[in-house]
Amino acid sequence: MHRVWVILFGFLLMGCATGAKIIDKPIDFDKSRIALTQSYLKQHYGLEQEHITIIPKMIVVHWTAIPTLEGSFNAFKTNTLPSSRDDITSAGNLNVSSQFLIDQDGTIYRLMPETYMARHVIGLNHCAIGIENVGGTKNKPLTKKQLKANIDLITYLKNKYPLDYLIGHYEYTFFEGHPLWLEVDQDYRTIKTDPGKDFMTNLRRATKALNFKPLPK
Repeated sequence: MHRVWVILFGFLLMGCATGAKIIDKPIDFDKSRIALTQSYLKQHYGLEQEHITIIPKMIVVHWTAIPTLEGSFNAFKTNTLPSSRDDITSAGNLNVSSQFLIDQDGTIYRLMPETYMARHVIGLNHCAIGIENVGGTKNKPLTKKQLKANIDLITYLKNKYPLDYLIGHYEYTFFEGHPLWLEVDQDYRTIKTDPGKDFMTNLRRATKALNFKPLPK
């Protein structure tokens, strides 16, 4: 019994050490979204699954380029893409989303189950956990509180899952030709700049002890 309590206490300490305080704020995820996710997995990765769970191998960090939490949340909430996203509608009607959303004040929101597939990065959704950050525009740059929250959340996730890589969204194409890259549509690519090189440099410096693998060259 004593050994069990020691183990449990160790887990509690590990959770507290990360400092990641997570608030559940679920987006819509009914049978329709599950079906759309299954369709996306088949269409883009050749994966036919009864479930939509993933084995996370990487974290992808984003910005929403939307200045408010409400606006950012609403962009992900519905099952299908809004008409404003006609740039990627041809690749499927599943709405974009992310497992996590971090507000400007550093509050961390979990939008969906951590191991459900979210559409947030071409070629890698089947193995990636996404972290979206509210803002990112010149008028609403990412904050120091968001950086701290990202560090805490990434530490929590690294302690929980077999994660090998930490990348910024703008780095996703480095994985073309890598075993994790499964995108079958050779024409489906977008140019990304989020979450900014400075933010990723600071994030990597702060999480160096987590020993993520270097990016493919």
